[in-house]
Amino acid sequence: MEDLLSGLMSLDFTLMLVRFVICLLVNWLIVDKLYYKKSKRRDFYFTFIIIGVAIFFIVFFMIFVLEDMKGKTGIGVGIGMFGIFSIMRYRTDAMPVREMTYLFVVLCLSVVNALASTMPLVELLVTNFIIIIVVWFFEHLLKVVPCKLIQYDRLDLVKPDRREDLIEDIRERTGLDVITVEVGGIDMLRDMAVVKVYYRSQNRDVSNSVNNKVKVKDTEYVEFNS
Repeated sequence: MEDLLSGLMSLDFTLMLVRFVICLLVNWLIVDKLYYKKSKRRDFYFTFIIIGVAIFFIVFFMIFVLEDMKGKTGIGVGIGMFGIFSIMRYRTDAMPVREMTYLFVVLCLSVVNALASTMPLVELLVTNFIIIIVVWFFEHLLKVVPCKLIQYDRLDLVKPDRREDLIEDIRERTGLDVITVEVGGIDMLRDMAVVKVYYRSQNRDVSNSVNNKVKVKDTEYVEFNS
């Protein structure tokens, strides 16, 4: 019976499944309980979990399936790692810093759990626990202030000496409880400036897919209308 089981599944693969369950559980806790609880971004929720699963298996098979290549393994792993972390720039649209940080954490956790073949299970659990605690601590220590980019049409109010008038005008026209504003690019031809508005929010939804956009691409209208 043992010979039959060993023929169906190797010991390395069995231990890998244990590490995969740990990796999936840890990534889920970080994404669901820490990231999604505050941002409510389902698109990034899906991305983080699926990329974590894919990276885990890529690293595992890259290490163990190529083991018979001996000398070439180190080169292959190095190139593979470079490719894995290069996907941090796979997106076409700019990714917010917070989302980029969570993506990096998920990638690192997946790589660490896939490579930890010789690490005792207790040490692997402690390592994952430390990362969860660090992410949890700073999520609760640092308060995220929501912000929006606004195309503003009153250039007479973007002057430094009229900052209070600018804030009051934005409060009245948007209904936001504005804390402060930052003036960006100014277009004299169209009498328009880009203003970044920081405000107090009564709900937890401080981030969404269009929060910091001032223009919407034609291809994105399909997503909004669906």
